[in-house]
Amino acid sequence: MAGNSRRQGAMRKPGTKKGAVVGSGGQKRKALRGRGATPPAELRPGHPAARQSAPRRPAQHADPAARRRGGSEPGETVLGRNPVLECLRAGVPATALHVAIGVELDDRVSESIRLAADAGLSVLEVPRADLDRLAGGALHQGVALHVPPYQYALAEDVLAGAQESGVPPLLVALDGVTDPRNLGAVVRSAAAFGAHGLLVPQRRSAGMTAVAWRTSAGTAAYLPVARVTNLVRTLKNLAASGLMIVGLDAGGTMPLDAFPLATGPLVLVVGSEGRGLSRLVRDTCDAVVSIPMVGPVESLNASVAAGVVLAEVARLRRAS
Repeated sequence: MAGNSRRQGAMRKPGTKKGAVVGSGGQKRKALRGRGATPPAELRPGHPAARQSAPRRPAQHADPAARRRGGSEPGETVLGRNPVLECLRAGVPATALHVAIGVELDDRVSESIRLAADAGLSVLEVPRADLDRLAGGALHQGVALHVPPYQYALAEDVLAGAQESGVPPLLVALDGVTDPRNLGAVVRSAAAFGAHGLLVPQRRSAGMTAVAWRTSAGTAAYLPVARVTNLVRTLKNLAASGLMIVGLDAGGTMPLDAFPLATGPLVLVVGSEGRGLSRLVRDTCDAVVSIPMVGPVESLNASVAAGVVLAEVARLRRAS
């Protein structure tokens, strides 16, 4: 029969026969064993029901020290010739300047490249398509500046530094200030009038972005900024450390003309641009000061009002 020839060269070696083998049920013995009942969807790896029922793992921060400091602001990319140049002039702590290949080198681009090189930043010449992807479709005018996350200080460290300064501590806390320009302006005024640090809430508040840093005109490099999880609890802890908590609000009962608390350990709390101090923060304050105004103006911008009060605090401290 064909295939069963016993002639030399036509014999198949034992154990090499293809196809089914008697008693194997196919190819291997384990093929005879059943797989059992289908497990529930929650126990089947990769099934959507299994992913939903799995316990959620807490997000791990890349830097445990940054988590203890209250987190960090996400890195960002500054786009446009004027914003990039202003950031470089203000000394914003950037890491790299991206310049599109073949971009027109006007005065702003040339100065940006020079400032970046002087600051030791990486100046990368990239294809315009890569810069378009980096900008996410936004207008970049051929230049982009990468700014790393801002590292916040601990509130405890800010207080310790203020207590070791040799003068009564002066801290500024912001309650719901959401405009980064206002935040940067407050940082600049606080540094100019002798404050030791700034406190900002972690939620519903502006962070130290490139815009805030630029508005501060570089003073953010010298004034520590702490991000706190709960502003009310932080203020209570500061009060327990001997600092007086004074809010700034148009409806305050203590006029700025009579501000005896200015010369002692002080935390000045500035409210948001629209609603001022929140109820819980106002209840935490030992006093609420107001700025006397003449004329039809009812209120001032948050950063302007903070600057006025800080200037008066500095004057009263010099006089004492």
